[in-house]
Amino acid sequence: MITKRIIPCLDVKNGRVVKGINFKNTNDVASPVELAKFYSECGADELVFYDITASFEERKLFTDILRETAANVFIPLTVGGGINSVEDFDRVLKCGADKVSCNSGAIRDPKLIGRAAKLYGNQCVVISADVKRVGDDFRVFAKGGREDTGLSAIPWIKYCVSEGAGEVVLNSIDTDGVKKGFDIELLRLVTDAVDVPVIASGGAGSVNDFIDLFREVPDVSAGLAASVFHFGEVKISELKEEMRRNGIPVRL
Repeated sequence: MITKRIIPCLDVKNGRVVKGINFKNTNDVASPVELAKFYSECGADELVFYDITASFEERKLFTDILRETAANVFIPLTVGGGINSVEDFDRVLKCGADKVSCNSGAIRDPKLIGRAAKLYGNQCVVISADVKRVGDDFRVFAKGGREDTGLSAIPWIKYCVSEGAGEVVLNSIDTDGVKKGFDIELLRLVTDAVDVPVIASGGAGSVNDFIDLFREVPDVSAGLAASVFHFGEVKISELKEEMRRNGIPVRL
């Protein structure tokens, strides 16, 4: 049985890891290099690094910090922020990323995913979808959750997978930073719609939230979180032990 992955997320702004609630009011946490090294050593399965203001500020991702971060981790590293062209994919991969996550760039250029997948392989291409409820619809947002694209989330994610995205990071804006559990309804819709790994992001507040995630959405591949790991509210080693005790396949 395929093991479920636990993935800390580093949201980086001005060279520092930050965390907010519902994608707003971010507060300083730590150095991305030191935090990445810590997670690499304490049992994380992978790591996600987002330059969270690159798209909004219409600039390229900070590669100097990325290079230093990548040099200090020995687990797969997914990187996103300001990815608008295949040249951006190439630059980030050469800085040490294993996978590249694209959101706003794919919305601006829907064929970007396909071009990148042909050049670098599906396994390198991740579609990151920032999703929020708008009325009765789940809507895709761009530029760090600031801009409603008008795109319905499920058809958009299915399209990106059909173009060659090998993985989906599903970021629920509604549950982000709230610490009351993952967005189970949304995750079920997405895992039913696509046949590639789906990573759940947004809402983890306790060990039980991860247990509930993997029990209620058995097709989800991984749980991603930030603040509960950053502030020591959930220790990855203890989380994995509890997953094992609950019969959830996990790499210890």
